[in-house]
Amino acid sequence: MGRDKRFLALAGCSMLERMLKKTAAIPFRERYLCGAEASEKLVALCSAYGLAFVADARPAAGPLEGIRSGLARLQADYVLAVSCDMPLFAYEHLRPLLAAAAGELAIIPVVGGRRQPLAGLYHRQILPVVERALEQGANKIGQVIEQVPHKLVELADSDAFFNVNTPADFRLVQGRLLNERRPVPMITVSAPQSNTGKTTFIEKLIPHLKEQGLRVGVVKGDCHGYDVDEKGKDSWRFRQAGADGVAVVSPSGYFIQQRTEQRASLLAIAERLTDVDVVLLESRSHGTAPKISLWRGLGNLVVDDDTVAVFSSGEHRDLSVRQYDLDDIAAAVRLVQFLCAR
Repeated sequence: MGRDKRFLALAGCSMLERMLKKTAAIPFRERYLCGAEASEKLVALCSAYGLAFVADARPAAGPLEGIRSGLARLQADYVLAVSCDMPLFAYEHLRPLLAAAAGELAIIPVVGGRRQPLAGLYHRQILPVVERALEQGANKIGQVIEQVPHKLVELADSDAFFNVNTPADFRLVQGRLLNERRPVPMITVSAPQSNTGKTTFIEKLIPHLKEQGLRVGVVKGDCHGYDVDEKGKDSWRFRQAGADGVAVVSPSGYFIQQRTEQRASLLAIAERLTDVDVVLLESRSHGTAPKISLWRGLGNLVVDDDTVAVFSSGEHRDLSVRQYDLDDIAAAVRLVQFLCAR
């Protein structure tokens, strides 16, 4: 990440503090924040949320050292070890681990085929094995788990275990949390120039989203004016693709038919669509976050602070966003579902 991701702000709160708030709301017998040397900021957070800070004894030994330091203080039989870089996490997701515990030294969730050791349940008797591994320079949690009686628990595939490991991950979560505060999620599809294929992209996307049970609304920005639902026009195409609601905004008005002195905000019109689960906004410059940026070799690719992904006909280096092929509609569907919490 290039910086301490614990203190990256999401919706006005650092990732670390988001996790501490969730932890404080659960009646755990003991609560520990394990990490590097204590700072004033960390001590203040622990005081505010009722945790004891435990410093790592081995610098740069990774998460396994954090687990060791917590286990060394533990009085209870089991501890949940949870990383702070899962901003969508909720403790309720781990209840099946508690139900599955039957004396094993590690109970590990498996989500989407991947083990999640940093959302695992560990017995305090695993401490000697952890200490021995660290003394031998083996810092991999998975290697320790394989050495002891353990159980893997399949959990429903969930965004709750989404880790923020890169700037691109951080952008995605920012867009997701922004949409969670809206009555209806919104996603802008933008491009630097006309004829890039914004309308076609949305037209292809709509039926796939409908197959996933999403009711789709579309708001299009048009700098030239509009013809209401005329056959072949973009609004007609969106309807034909299955959109549950369509609006077009131009400098002189918007469809819902109403004349205006000034151009209406796409966001304001999007908020007027009813009975939809997501609104896709098509615009070059009047959309809102989160944005999907399209590029087909026309003009300069636009990646601003609101951009969460690029769908392009070519590869771009040194971008802090996820990149996909322009025709990868399946990836676009997954992206929209994530940004809509579906």
